[in-house]
Amino acid sequence: WTGKISDSACGAKHEEAAENEGVMPDRECTQACVRGGSKYVLVVDGKVLQIGNQDNKDLATHAGHAVKMTGELKGSAITVSKVEMQ
Repeated sequence: WTGKISDSACGAKHEEAAENEGVMPDRECTQACVRGGSKYVLVVDGKVLQIGNQDNKDLATHAGHAVKMTGELKGSAITVSKVEMQ
């Protein structure tokens, strides 16, 4: 899948957090929301896909970035095996 790593609170849009805290880049917003308890997600063409293995270290490394993600779709969640920058 090719998309952007975001968080479950914001999904495809980081506007709500930006309104509360001033304009914040996607990466910083995603990191802040995950610290606050949100889960990492992958946004592909506006569709939000859940990520099963939240402990994958590449998720934090590439938070807010456009990536190519390799893994297996189980139900509605991707189990990530590889994340590469686009």
